[in-house]
Amino acid sequence: MIAGARLAAVAAVAFAPPALANGEESEERLPLSTVLFASLEAGPAKTFAAIGMKKALTGGLADSGFRLMVKVGVSQEETQARRPHGTTYKGEAQSLLGYEWRIGSTFLALYGGTDYEGEQHEAAAGSVLLNRYGARLHGDLWMTPLTGTMLQASFYVSTINGRLWGRVAPGWLLPRDMGVGDLYLGPEIEAFREREYGKLRLGLHLTGLRLFGLSWRLSGGWQSTSDRPSEAYATLGLHWQR
Repeated sequence: MIAGARLAAVAAVAFAPPALANGEESEERLPLSTVLFASLEAGPAKTFAAIGMKKALTGGLADSGFRLMVKVGVSQEETQARRPHGTTYKGEAQSLLGYEWRIGSTFLALYGGTDYEGEQHEAAAGSVLLNRYGARLHGDLWMTPLTGTMLQASFYVSTINGRLWGRVAPGWLLPRDMGVGDLYLGPEIEAFREREYGKLRLGLHLTGLRLFGLSWRLSGGWQSTSDRPSEAYATLGLHWQR
């Protein structure tokens, strides 16, 4: 009886459909549909951190389709250039729906949705609380125009304080014999504008570093703002597909 049970178990495994015989293989065949991402920016007077998610609503990330993107962020900034002096804490959140076009390794995405910012300013005279609500239009582009090159570009427009932001970062593939995979190095330019404030950044980026199962981006350079002397900046970004 025991031998018969063992034989039946072996037969069940041997003749089971692939999805039942090996659950891990079936899971691996499922298309990747989610990207989790995070970023950290640091400078002498301001620190900003954000986390978010992009989800394919139809099919997988490798196919064209509708996408949902949500993001939350927090920042702390010392405000010495304008009165009242003190520390400003901000929180932001976006919920965006859009469509992403995929052609090989190239993708172009356009999103629209809600934008929120909460601000708390701490000064000697007390605290000031502000809440702002608006709409945001956001776009992303990733492409490899020539062999061994890449181009990444992003922008957004928000009705909160008339905000405009954009970043363009071309890159060149580093030699693969360095053992780092598809790692790109190149310049980046980033600009931000809102009512009574502007910022311009020029720097270098390193994109595509694979470590701990994540894809990393490092960048740094020099920034000029309308309310402070020019100073250095550094950013760290990562994402994980699942």
